[in-house]
Amino acid sequence: MTDKKPLRVLFCMGINQNFFDAPRAEQLEVWAAFGEMWNGIHDMAGIGVLGNMDDDQSMVGPSDGWPWTTYLLADVADIDTVHAACNLFRTTAVGDGTYKLWRYARVEARVGRELIVQRA
Repeated sequence: MTDKKPLRVLFCMGINQNFFDAPRAEQLEVWAAFGEMWNGIHDMAGIGVLGNMDDDQSMVGPSDGWPWTTYLLADVADIDTVHAACNLFRTTAVGDGTYKLWRYARVEARVGRELIVQRA
């Protein structure tokens, strides 16, 4: 990270109906691609992952918006890096590469800043 304050970003990720309609073998390929994307965000220069939360036990079925399936909270150097992380959904191949990850999952990045409350 630079001396400039990083952006605080909540990557909200949802699994869509295409995943649930896919045969088991294809679902496993999607899971492998999801892992590649997930690790790609963790390994991307300018991103410091703070934590994550998976809602897959109490949120059942596809998610096309809130509540999302899983969340990743990170400090990100700049908006271009946020966009690059989101772009992994467009570029990460599933299986033989016929489809990309965004056929099965979506992402929405909520961008803000760390809230710091001073003590009185």
